[in-house]
Amino acid sequence: MTEEVLGGLAPTQLSGAAQGELMDLCEQQFAQLEKLQNEIILCESDFSDSPQEQSVNRLIATEAELKQWLSTEPELLAENSEVLLRAGKAEMLKLCSELEMVFSCSEAKRDKLRETKVCEEKWLEDKTQVLSAAMNHVERLKMEKEKLSEQSVLKDTKMKIEKMKAYEESLMDCLGDILEKHIPHPQNGASGYKKTKNASTEPEEDLISLGEILEQLMNKVLETPHDPYVTIDNTFWPPYVEMLLRYGIAVRHQENNFKIRLETFC
Repeated sequence: MTEEVLGGLAPTQLSGAAQGELMDLCEQQFAQLEKLQNEIILCESDFSDSPQEQSVNRLIATEAELKQWLSTEPELLAENSEVLLRAGKAEMLKLCSELEMVFSCSEAKRDKLRETKVCEEKWLEDKTQVLSAAMNHVERLKMEKEKLSEQSVLKDTKMKIEKMKAYEESLMDCLGDILEKHIPHPQNGASGYKKTKNASTEPEEDLISLGEILEQLMNKVLETPHDPYVTIDNTFWPPYVEMLLRYGIAVRHQENNFKIRLETFC
């Protein structure tokens, strides 16, 4: 402690009495230091060669020294008021320097926290705007949904049905064109369809085309899905019926061979 005071004060700044007192204190400290060094040298010769035992002895000595320091009453650095004033001034300057360092670190930390606060506020503002826009959109959708009346829904449904009917008619027209182009219209007695000897000589009914057969089958499925079978009569040309059955477009009734229905396509 005396060395720190002497290092922080120039000798020319103290009076002769203060310098003399400090020199006496220094001599006392040096004498005590020399005494301690001699005791340490004498103690080292008594140490055991075992590292473990040396560690135990050092621990015991350290604990004893600690107890001694705890029981020792603090002493004044010096009785001279000038020395105490200089020492107090040096300690105050040291403390001020440390406080300035703490203050500088606190300011840097405060600036960093301010930057973080600005970023967090900007992020919160953005999220608030997004939330507000989303809530406005939800409210607008609710209002639009409330404005939709049953009449508008019905009108939209009718328009969709009309579009589906128009699309169905276009498909049927396309199917009819294909059948008319590639499938010949049947004629009475055509394709070797021979009459038996006991057959009636009355004229047969006009045979219907393949498109008309398909139309009857489709209408039957749509009108009476619980009973989709169509009865085969004299207007159905047998080769057409056989073709529909062979290619899996139609199937016969399990109990009545004169009934057929349109195959269920998945």
